[in-house]
Amino acid sequence: MTTIGVDCIFWADGRLQIRRVEVGGEWLDVAQGRQWLDPTGRHVLVMPPGRPVMEIVLRPNTLTWEWKNGRPQVQLV
Repeated sequence: MTTIGVDCIFWADGRLQIRRVEVGGEWLDVAQGRQWLDPTGRHVLVMPPGRPVMEIVLRPNTLTWEWKNGRPQVQLV
């Protein structure tokens, strides 16, 4: 499990807007894609400019964000 920092807004109507994610101690602005709920949490696809799409999950039992596969798919240069 790799927990991450996420800068987001929870709107009154239940929508969630991801603005930035923390990767290796640095914050990346992201565009947000599809999101869905399942028993493991709220899944969101995020897209840093020029990098692969990443899936993050908000775990309902801990309210922590994690990378879906346990580590980020981006590498900072």
